[in-house]
Amino acid sequence: MNPASPPEPSTGPHKGPIVVFDGVCALCSGWVRFLLRHDRRARFHFAAMQETVGHDLLVEHGIDPADPVSFLLVDGDAAWHDSDGVIEVLRRLGGVWRAAVLLRMVPRALRDPAYRLLARNRYRVFGRRETCMVPPAEVRARFL
Repeated sequence: MNPASPPEPSTGPHKGPIVVFDGVCALCSGWVRFLLRHDRRARFHFAAMQETVGHDLLVEHGIDPADPVSFLLVDGDAAWHDSDGVIEVLRRLGGVWRAAVLLRMVPRALRDPAYRLLARNRYRVFGRRETCMVPPAEVRARFL
């Protein structure tokens, strides 16, 4: 590597959008299973925040990995978090899911606090696992 060139991004050689999720959260793991089922073009990659890639992406985008109450979608230099991240993921799924963009009519000042309230209470409401989600073998390559 040339000393003057910028460092490689923490996402490594993977192209396309990366969803950073809480691997021990039952709700978050359910969200990932939903995306695996509906992402017919297999565009999304996934990184648990408990793993190095996910942790580094949170830090890189100003989210405290010790208090992760935010959703993060990263695609190249662009990133979306909180409700904007969820809406962007649904938009990219296409089909009927694109209708989620209508949620952008609700001011972010209302959407994000509602999202964070859910995120702060996700373990209490939906449960927490002892270990990170283990992806099925047929989709394991999509997990970083």
